[in-house]
Amino acid sequence: MCEHELIRATLVPEIAKLIAQRFAISEDEALSRFYKSATAQNLADEEYGLYGQSALFIFGQYLEEVGEPQRPVP
Repeated sequence: MCEHELIRATLVPEIAKLIAQRFAISEDEALSRFYKSATAQNLADEEYGLYGQSALFIFGQYLEEVGEPQRPVP
């Protein structure tokens, strides 16, 4: 396992929790929605470098992708 895979493995559950909270859905559904997104594809792309950002930043990218306005996380 390369270092970036380990980083992604720690980021994705945090992102799923943020999505679940924001949309009032289960974490499993949030994970499914995230993995189907372009943001998740960018996170998996080594050259894109999204793995170097915080979970909150990536969550913001996801919100932008799905057309949801960003607002403070409760």
